[in-house]
Amino acid sequence: MIEKLQKYLLMLQSDICEQFEQLDGKVKFIKDAWKKPNNTGNGLTRILVNGAVFEQAGVNFSIIRSNDMPASATELRPELAGRSFTALGVSLVIHPHNPYVPTSHANVRFFIAKKKGKIPIWWFGGGFDLTPYYGFDEDAIFWHQSAKQACDLFGKDVYLKYKKWCDDYFYLKHRNEQRGIGGLFFDDLNEGGFDKCFAFMRSVGDGYIKAYQPIVERRKDTSYTDHERQFQLYRRGRYVEFNLVYDRGTLFGLQTGGRTESILMSIPPLVRWQYQYQPEPGSQEERLYTRFIQPQDWINISFKQNEI
Repeated sequence: MIEKLQKYLLMLQSDICEQFEQLDGKVKFIKDAWKKPNNTGNGLTRILVNGAVFEQAGVNFSIIRSNDMPASATELRPELAGRSFTALGVSLVIHPHNPYVPTSHANVRFFIAKKKGKIPIWWFGGGFDLTPYYGFDEDAIFWHQSAKQACDLFGKDVYLKYKKWCDDYFYLKHRNEQRGIGGLFFDDLNEGGFDKCFAFMRSVGDGYIKAYQPIVERRKDTSYTDHERQFQLYRRGRYVEFNLVYDRGTLFGLQTGGRTESILMSIPPLVRWQYQYQPEPGSQEERLYTRFIQPQDWINISFKQNEI
């Protein structure tokens, strides 16, 4: 089981990195293999820095083993306390140079928790989400259509369920705002047996690059000024806040003594905060708040292309 999952995840990591290298056209990913002591984990972190398109792109594979589930896992599932576990997955975050290219995140993962004399508990999780700085109806609709396509073979209500979960999860309570325009988020998935759940995880994993690549190609050559760049850096602050305060993966990795450099690869290389920032009324920046980072039905929305 673990070997089968690991083979797929490493293949997924490699395929995604190849696609990003072709999109960037300037630099390649650096490979950084690592191991934890006492056979408690290993991984392969792949990082692209200062490319033509991507300021930083990190695609991480890891497998972690421990005798105790951390608090971030047992808080919502107390039945896991006292169990040993194995967790493996691929997680990635892409930070482009151009403010008109959205940041994107994806993750697919598998956990199995064991205890002597007890039936093992296993589940899948993951998803992908998009964080634009300047919103476009065309991109948001395409992103959610792609997310729906990844779900359609697994039930008519699957997309709506995991779309709502994504909207609820990527929400900054202290800001009272969404991180981005959402996508898919699922966790604790074991219904229907291992093969069906594994197939769904693969559909989400394989669907990510199909959803993101056309958006990057559409926006990467858009001209921009320092005004747009400064707004991008400001909005990146929300990404940092979410990842360090709420993100389950970040908290899980830090609580299990994971490799800090790989865990925090999601943090953008440059970011800024501004006291009581308010967008100019009627601006593209205001439109991000009023139209795009609001949970809504992007599949059936009336399409109006906004120009820059």
